[in-house]
Amino acid sequence: MRRLLPLLFATAVACAGTVHAAPMKLSDYMALSGPAPSATFHYGSAPSQYAELFLPEGKGPFPVAILVHGGCWTKEFGGIVQLRNMAGALARRGIASWNVEYRRVDEAGGGYPGTYQDMNAALDLLAREAQHHPLDLRRLAAVGHSAGGQLVQWLAARPRIPASSPLYHPDALPVRQVVSLGGLADLRREAALIQTSCERSTEQLAGTPSKERPDVFSDTNAGDLMPNGSRTILVTGELDTISPPRVAHAFAARAQAAGDAAEVVILPGASHYDEVAATSPSWPLVLQAIESALSGK
Repeated sequence: MRRLLPLLFATAVACAGTVHAAPMKLSDYMALSGPAPSATFHYGSAPSQYAELFLPEGKGPFPVAILVHGGCWTKEFGGIVQLRNMAGALARRGIASWNVEYRRVDEAGGGYPGTYQDMNAALDLLAREAQHHPLDLRRLAAVGHSAGGQLVQWLAARPRIPASSPLYHPDALPVRQVVSLGGLADLRREAALIQTSCERSTEQLAGTPSKERPDVFSDTNAGDLMPNGSRTILVTGELDTISPPRVAHAFAARAQAAGDAAEVVILPGASHYDEVAATSPSWPLVLQAIESALSGK
């Protein structure tokens, strides 16, 4: 693998153009872009309810990475456009991408329960479209960055959601392989960090308690919905201040104690934004995590 990483990085340099010197800044992240998608599909009538399909060259069928962007659950910090950078790089590795946009807390219908219902609907649409495109859903991994890390870890936890919840989805597409890039998945235990890093409150992300739903984390928090049979690779920049390495280690320890598989990858000298860019020196390690998840190994 040590011999392979320089080759992977050289390929990324050739295909992605200018390589950013780590650590990347927010402005570098906001400037990320990539190729146009092969097709765009709408799973709802709201402007943000759509997903982009990126197909590699060839006949397939191709493994599929579900990509979910971050941005602190708000429109302010980019979205689906930035992850086209990763989608393009994955296509060159023979991996299809389902790049998901969703309603955020500052959009009508976003927050609880809308954002989570968007995730359900986007994956339902993927399952349907896989019947018409060369996609191999037996090789499936959900890859999310920051707030998107919270959402993909939640996708894997859906089997544990109570049947009384509006988020309950008994026929959901199974997500057992997850790559969380600087994810802020534990809404209960990392509430203070999420408030500091993103200025997002528990009420915005998990709703308010009620008689019918006294614990707002019972259907929103991956950290409480374990074991769920998933394997999570938590990838975090050494210099990440939004979701520091200790967050990844704490979640992995909790998942392992519950009986789920989890591992941590620390990106040397990398920031929160290096985690998601094919133009970053960290990309070979991120790519290795994604390909490991897709292989199920």
